[in-house]
Amino acid sequence: MAVQRMDNVLIVVEDLDEVVAFFTELGLEEEGRGPVEGRWVERVIGIEGVRQEVAMLRTPDGHGRIELASFRTPAAIAPEPRNAPANTLGIRRVMFAVDDIDDVVARLLARGGELVGEVVRYEDVYRLCYVRGPEGIVVGLAESIG
Repeated sequence: MAVQRMDNVLIVVEDLDEVVAFFTELGLEEEGRGPVEGRWVERVIGIEGVRQEVAMLRTPDGHGRIELASFRTPAAIAPEPRNAPANTLGIRRVMFAVDDIDDVVARLLARGGELVGEVVRYEDVYRLCYVRGPEGIVVGLAESIG
């Protein structure tokens, strides 16, 4: 087997504190944070003179991780359009299973999140929705109802 597991998904952000606060409100736990720079990272990502601050967040079960990176040098490049619709090529959202979708949505909206569409029921299996958080990051939420 070539793949053992998926370790993490990287999201590049401008305001690391704001995005960490959004994901910790969702229920992720911060594992660590610190600077990342030097020749080794330049060789891995193919950018010379890179300096970034990175925060690693993990899901409560310990299996899923999101890595957040804020580039100091060179400056991050903003995508266009910033709040791309769901049919835009590339990664559009990260999905999380939650216990109480109404509670999670309320807490994220209080933090400045925005419901993309609405909370919908998929058969007798899930209640689902998308929430746009800071910097246009979209999280999907799924509450099992079966």
